[in-house]
Amino acid sequence: MNNPNSGHIKKNLVCLGVDPGMGRMGWGVVERSGMNLYPRSFGCIETPSSEEIPKRLEMIYTHLGEQISLCSPDLICVEKLFFGRNRTTAEMVWQARGVVLLLGAQRGLQVIEPMPSQVKMAVCGNGKADKTQVQKMVQRFLSLEKLPKPDDAADALAIAITGLSLYSVKEKILSRQFLMQQFDEMLH
Repeated sequence: MNNPNSGHIKKNLVCLGVDPGMGRMGWGVVERSGMNLYPRSFGCIETPSSEEIPKRLEMIYTHLGEQISLCSPDLICVEKLFFGRNRTTAEMVWQARGVVLLLGAQRGLQVIEPMPSQVKMAVCGNGKADKTQVQKMVQRFLSLEKLPKPDDAADALAIAITGLSLYSVKEKILSRQFLMQQFDEMLH
């Protein structure tokens, strides 16, 4: 990860996007090189509903940890979640999401947490885009021959693209702040 005090924006940046879930957790790795985005890999971690929740969380921890080791991301982007009525599903997804946050902290990675509408806005320019629109835009952004499947992996790629976009904005702000600080120091 680049040092915000250096005043330099890192050219290549790798983001692991995660669509959190207990039964299926989508993951996607996208690399930004200059202004171009490249898909590195994507897939799903599936846990059997017949297993106890602690064992399923351990499976997620192990498999996602392996993906982090393989792709060496600079940051992780995991979607924030909002649920209405199904509290049991929400609790399981929040627990799975907690594993992602824990892995990010343990590996010293910056974690970006966009809301679903931010992901749709970053990828489609519309915070209310449907799943098909998101998949088609991911396909277009990453120059994929066909729509990424399964849906959870396609969502994870969209989340990774969003993470890179949000991080780029942060890089520019930090760089501008650094330059302003240097300018102020020259004046005083």
